[in-house]
Amino acid sequence: MLLEPGSTCWRRDTSDRAALLIDMADYFDAAMEAMSQARRSIHLLNWAFEPDTLFHPQPGCTGPQSDRIATFLTRLAREASGLDVRILCWKSAAPVAATQRWFPIADRWEFKDSNVKFVLDGKLPVGASHHQKIIVVDDAIGFCGGGDIGPDRWDTAQHLDDDPRRAKTKRRATKRGHPNDFDSRHEVMGVVEGAPARALGALFRDRWARCTGEVLPEPATVLKPAWPKGVAAQFRNVEVGLSRTIGAWRRYPEVREVEALHLAAIREAERCIYMENQYFTSPLIAGALAARLAEPDGPEVVLIGTEHSPSYFDQLTMDGTRVKFIERLKRADRYGRFQAYSPVTTLGRIIIVHAKLTIVDDRLLRIGSANINNRSMGFDTECDMSFEATGRRGTGARREIERLRTRLLAHWLGCDEPTMAAAIGEGGGVGAGVERLRNAGYARLRPIELKALGPFGEAVAAYHLGDPMSPADSWRLLGRKRAGLNADRRGYAAAKG
Repeated sequence: MLLEPGSTCWRRDTSDRAALLIDMADYFDAAMEAMSQARRSIHLLNWAFEPDTLFHPQPGCTGPQSDRIATFLTRLAREASGLDVRILCWKSAAPVAATQRWFPIADRWEFKDSNVKFVLDGKLPVGASHHQKIIVVDDAIGFCGGGDIGPDRWDTAQHLDDDPRRAKTKRRATKRGHPNDFDSRHEVMGVVEGAPARALGALFRDRWARCTGEVLPEPATVLKPAWPKGVAAQFRNVEVGLSRTIGAWRRYPEVREVEALHLAAIREAERCIYMENQYFTSPLIAGALAARLAEPDGPEVVLIGTEHSPSYFDQLTMDGTRVKFIERLKRADRYGRFQAYSPVTTLGRIIIVHAKLTIVDDRLLRIGSANINNRSMGFDTECDMSFEATGRRGTGARREIERLRTRLLAHWLGCDEPTMAAAIGEGGGVGAGVERLRNAGYARLRPIELKALGPFGEAVAAYHLGDPMSPADSWRLLGRKRAGLNADRRGYAAAKG
């Protein structure tokens, strides 16, 4: 079993029902319905929370006032007797807040005279961020994944070009010739019920107490989950684990369960490691994947990431380091089992891959907030949720994990699931199946091009600028190059067992 409490996860419980939600339109629908049925509490943890976010944006990113998430939560807190509504999100630095329409300031004003309890979380190591993305309803239904609350997050799984619902009110043309609207964006979220949702509730209370000093009591009774009607339960009686990253801070010790699960899953993989992620920069994970690629009978590795980061800071600090990450895997790929792709729309425009998802064989489906970078392994505050198929009872879960991987690939290439499944079967693997369809004209996945780095880019990648490995490492810039090399070796050794 990969999910081992105290090592690769914090808590492991069984969920009667669970599902994966692909892209934010489906997530917002499910979350709105679940919150509408709340009887006791609605608790949100987020990196960012923009009050003007619409559940169902209309052309021009407009919609009725009642569709704003802040209006919706304020109304529920006012009208539902005894309903406890709390939001905790990161007390972000000014440059980050500026990119998200100054949400910390907007949130404070929005909820100032309401029954919604809003708090900014700044109880973190200097430079670290609170990065978890969770909604818990009544400690009975829980959502966890990579999606924050913001107007720029919304998209459908079709990732349509010029979708008027992603269009900003003032449509300025860009140098590329199309309107300056929100880019297509890909997210995944998981939803669970019962004991795993109670664990997410406990996680929220722990963060709330750490941030405010207020200890919220555990619910005295267990409520029957109000499962969102529009969500099909893809998993039944599935093992669910929660894995955290917490950077060491004052009297709080570090937690590196996210890192431990990554290494264990890579080590145990037999056929395929499939990853969708915003960043691929961690030398630890690169070393572990390289070790498996170097084996004659090791698993194939398929990565999906954005062509380039949307923000200038991330392009500066993450994109060049990703070049080194991919070069490392290419050098190790002696047997032709490695592929790295970036997705585009039908017209070839960028799709931002903000999802943090890993699927290992038909055994483990992992979604959460953690990126494949140094920060997410030991510096920022993260939470990943994993579904694991174990024993005879896991037969259905194994089929569903494999089907969801097929569904994700089909959604990238713009084909149906049977076509994707047939290509994988005929090609003898995931990467070969993707290449068969690309050669047949399904061109929405493109190999990631590795651009040459100049002297400054080489320095950023070598010293992992903007991507510390721990709170102590954040102050030891000159030693980070050696730390990166040591992390690569440690990952390589861990994958070898």
